[in-house]
Amino acid sequence: MEDKRNIPIIEWEHLDKKKFYVFGLAMTMMIRISVYPFALIRTRLQIQKGKSLYQGTFDAFVKILRTDGVLGLYRGFLVNTLTLVSGQCYVTTYELTRRFVSKYSQSNTVKSLVAGSSASLVAQSITVPIDVVSQHLMMQRKGETMGRFQVYRCTEGRGIVAFGQTKYIIQQILRADGVRGFYRGYVASLLTYIPNSALWWPFYHFYAEQLSHICPKDCPHIIFQAISGPLAAATASVITNPMDIVRARVQVEGKSSIILTFKQLLAEEGPWGFMKGLSARIIAATPSTMVVVIGYESLKKFSLRPELVDSGHW
Repeated sequence: MEDKRNIPIIEWEHLDKKKFYVFGLAMTMMIRISVYPFALIRTRLQIQKGKSLYQGTFDAFVKILRTDGVLGLYRGFLVNTLTLVSGQCYVTTYELTRRFVSKYSQSNTVKSLVAGSSASLVAQSITVPIDVVSQHLMMQRKGETMGRFQVYRCTEGRGIVAFGQTKYIIQQILRADGVRGFYRGYVASLLTYIPNSALWWPFYHFYAEQLSHICPKDCPHIIFQAISGPLAAATASVITNPMDIVRARVQVEGKSSIILTFKQLLAEEGPWGFMKGLSARIIAATPSTMVVVIGYESLKKFSLRPELVDSGHW
């Protein structure tokens, strides 16, 4: 009898690429809609000085909902959806890099670490300009802003439409920093997301393997994977959260030095300042990562080439 503890990994060459991309985009969009409010809350918590506006994740959620309504939790969302492109570039780079590294090493940890790092490098090169704009939109509160720029508002008190706000933010970034302003915080983003991605994949496979040995042999693989994803996300989030705060401040507040931003945060708020927004980050990561893992693994199974569907235990 086949030992179901050996969790097979569906590689790039096993996939029907058309199915993979079409269903992948739909899945990613649904995930973005569900977790975006927590991304907005996390960013606001990271930018605020001390606890000047929000006491924590739940307090921020209630206050934003009370003052701006549900739409307030989705400020910058339309712009942020452009990152769907970088998401597809991420998974493509990850799978292709795993395939390349497999020629030199069969270690799943090595393949995951190298592929995760490479995928994050490619994705962040596309994502950073979109993030810079969307984060400035996230900082817009009713009648005021938490960032450097504020969108134009009509004299009657009604805000202009979303794309008008986006245009106005882009114009202000260009006037203040030029084209380079759209890549403000690029290095900080790489220092945040490359380690985060490089850590997530090895931890994900590590937790899945450990759980597979603890649980009964007939336990479905998808259960191991659904639990391992959030565990890996929480682990990577704790390790990379300090740099994530520095990244957010560099991009939103226009700071030019990663080191000085780090020192300033340490001086103003102490070591605990580097944990700001961590709970919102983990809350967002737990359900989203679970959905990503189940969805991604199911997506790969659904995208198997026809001749491989019944060829083995996936």
